Amino acid sequence: MVRVKPPLPPFTETSARAKVQAAEDAWNTRDPERVALAYTPDSVWRNRDRFVTGRPAIVAFLTEKWAREHDYALRKELWAYTDDRIAVRFRYEWHDGAGRFVRSYGNELWEFTEDGLMRRREASINDVVITEADRRIHGPRPIEEHGLTFPLA
Repeated sequence: MVRVKPPLPPFTETSARAKVQAAEDAWNTRDPERVALAYTPDSVWRNRDRFVTGRPAIVAFLTEKWAREHDYALRKELWAYTDDRIAVRFRYEWHDGAGRFVRSYGNELWEFTEDGLMRRREASINDVVITEADRRIHGPRPIEEHGLTFPLA
């Protein structure tokens, strides 16, 4: 059985924005099994300096990630799109087990199959140490803020 994950390519601005918001919402659950269902069974990732292939490896990667990134909260924003590709900029905030707070900035390149599953994800991410008082992202984005852009700094 082929799983279909709308919105489907070819993307319009509206459907690309919906795809980005759906990804943000899923990642904010911090549920590796749920997140992995948006990817093809043989999806290929580059995340920083790590290379991951396939849903089981994605689940393992995300499980490890969210075990060390406490109170993870993410915002994604559409940067550009074509028929079957989307570029995203994002930021997320979290803290480690020692209480060090971090804001992670990045860009992602996504490539989709015709059934709307992501077959390729490339993420470049930089971290900035912040104080707890500097946090700007607390939990999932409220619905009234969907589609809003965020400042670079």
